[in-house]
Amino acid sequence: MCAHGACPAAHDRYGMRSIIGWASRAQYVEHVTIRAVLFDWRGTLVVSPTPEEWVADGLRRAGRPHDAAIVSEIATRIRESNGDEDRMDAPGLDADVALHRAAFMEVFSDAGLDEELAEALYGSELDYASNRFANDAVLTIRALVRAGILIGVVSDIHFDIRPAFASVGLADAISSYSLSFEVGAQKPHPDIYDHALTSLGVAPQEAIMVGDRARPDGTAVEHGIVSLLLPPLRSTDDERLELVLKLAL
Repeated sequence: MCAHGACPAAHDRYGMRSIIGWASRAQYVEHVTIRAVLFDWRGTLVVSPTPEEWVADGLRRAGRPHDAAIVSEIATRIRESNGDEDRMDAPGLDADVALHRAAFMEVFSDAGLDEELAEALYGSELDYASNRFANDAVLTIRALVRAGILIGVVSDIHFDIRPAFASVGLADAISSYSLSFEVGAQKPHPDIYDHALTSLGVAPQEAIMVGDRARPDGTAVEHGIVSLLLPPLRSTDDERLELVLKLAL
């Protein structure tokens, strides 16, 4: 977590560096009351499928064989078609549903995939259930809500993820959703952070942004929002949201 000014670091029991802005956490809390926590979704609260898991699911949806060799071959073709420039994660895609679909379909076509499989893969990409919540996600959000902290979700995403939270009993826990395809801007554009703060009715210094990527999530500090960056989730067993409770409560 880092804000304006010097950023001293403290090591926690996970071996990660929690970077705290202002002179110290104690000094920060003395001056500011945290009223809201903004969470990124993928990589922070949920684990997304690996490329191979995604391809296997797409093949299943299309009613096709999905043994390891076939999955590996198709995943490699998609990876090579996507290229080093990562066409499927180009700037602005998550702010435009039509543009996002077109980019994915172009990559699939260049990879030599037929239309049926391309549609199945894109359907898998749009399925919130393919993204599994970390074991500590629900408990952490509930603990924050019990303490009177407002919860906002700030995500670069091209489909509605509200049902994902409802599926784990958190429909009533989320006060605000700032989703790039609805806002028309994605991180690090200030509009998506402005939307989150305004919808929650809090000032930048009253919020914490929690994410897993430096450029989209960490740049919240440029908008006056203290930020906590965690390593991207690799497993639902990666329980590290305790750090959010330590900082916010």
